[in-house]
Amino acid sequence: MALLPILTAPDPRLKQKARPVGTVDADLVRLMDDMLETMYAAPGIGLAAPQVGVERRIIVVDIGKTEEDRAPICMANPEIVWVSDDDNTHEEGCLSVPDHYGQVVRPRVVRVRYLDRENEIREIEADGLLATVVQHEMDHLDGILFIDHLSALKRNMILRKLTKARKEAPVR
Repeated sequence: MALLPILTAPDPRLKQKARPVGTVDADLVRLMDDMLETMYAAPGIGLAAPQVGVERRIIVVDIGKTEEDRAPICMANPEIVWVSDDDNTHEEGCLSVPDHYGQVVRPRVVRVRYLDRENEIREIEADGLLATVVQHEMDHLDGILFIDHLSALKRNMILRKLTKARKEAPVR
């Protein structure tokens, strides 16, 4: 397994729409494993392939608070097939938008269909934080960042700060 570099906004690759996966093969399972390792090391609770520069419809999530609680979910071609009528508001952050947070409203419960690591079609019903994380990561597959759900003023302020930080960062 390998740690992958995480792209940060305003990198234009984060705004690209990811391509569907045909079959989950050994290479994609390896990518999923690398994404999980990268997510845990960051540390984070979700990661989408576009965040590591791969334009494929793959996400990994794990909302376990400790190593013992880990229950990773790897999804290829996830699609929401049902949403609840009631919403939740969560303060969201993102590994691609470091050190910035915002209140985002999303459906409280979603049902998601996807291909798992064995290339089998699965369906899960996600509630609360898991539903938020899955929807947040799925947004990445369509080039949407959580800051796109915020007011234009707040979004532009965050993007200016990230651009400035990038310019001031030492060259490696």
